[in-house]
Amino acid sequence: MTGTTAPQQSTPAPPKKRRTLRSRAKWAFYQFVRFAVQVLGYFLIGLRIKGKDHVPRNGPVLLVSNHLHNWDMIVIGAAVPRPVFFMGKRELFEHWFFGWFIRTMGAFPVNRQAVDRAALRHTGLLLDEGLVVGILPEGTRSLTRQLTVGNPGVALVAYQRGVPILPVAITGTQHLPFDAKRTGQHWFGRRVTVTIGQPFNLPLREPGKRPDLTAATDQIMHSIVELLPPQYHGVYGAQQTEK
Repeated sequence: MTGTTAPQQSTPAPPKKRRTLRSRAKWAFYQFVRFAVQVLGYFLIGLRIKGKDHVPRNGPVLLVSNHLHNWDMIVIGAAVPRPVFFMGKRELFEHWFFGWFIRTMGAFPVNRQAVDRAALRHTGLLLDEGLVVGILPEGTRSLTRQLTVGNPGVALVAYQRGVPILPVAITGTQHLPFDAKRTGQHWFGRRVTVTIGQPFNLPLREPGKRPDLTAATDQIMHSIVELLPPQYHGVYGAQQTEK
């Protein structure tokens, strides 16, 4: 279902660049936040992380996940042992504090109302540097916790750069507070789980032919479905039933 499993050998890491004082400060802040989220998450929301060994140690990776809450990027970033540079909707960056916070954590904005070439170019540059880029294919958080239709732009990036895809599933964050679309009632004591699947590559496209982005997007979304409980499957669960 998830296509060709990514090769086990790790991609050679690009030459290390000399870090500036500012970049070192941002890295220290990232590590501090990551540790704090792990500790607080463990005690407050029962944060559990599965499959950390599936994350490639180096080389470019395109991380994809379902989306339930505005803080999913922070929780997933804390769960993954490598820094993740998330593409987030432009509206998230309009709030001065939250915008500053997620920028400091490596996130960058995308305009969902049009083809954002600047965001796509930035994504490509990050992948070319051998980094992990996170994209939430649904484009917005689900209010029913069930998966909605994925955006084909993720498959396009994966084909253009030829990078492995790392599926991730998050459950439980729909109960958390501080989300404009939810009340966050009865969140204390809920369990949040981040499950990291096996990386895989999309099938090689035939020379001279355009890739089937619809089929590739379905493949990407089904790789997330396989990590989720049935009540989270949404439209892709219905597809599986039909098959």
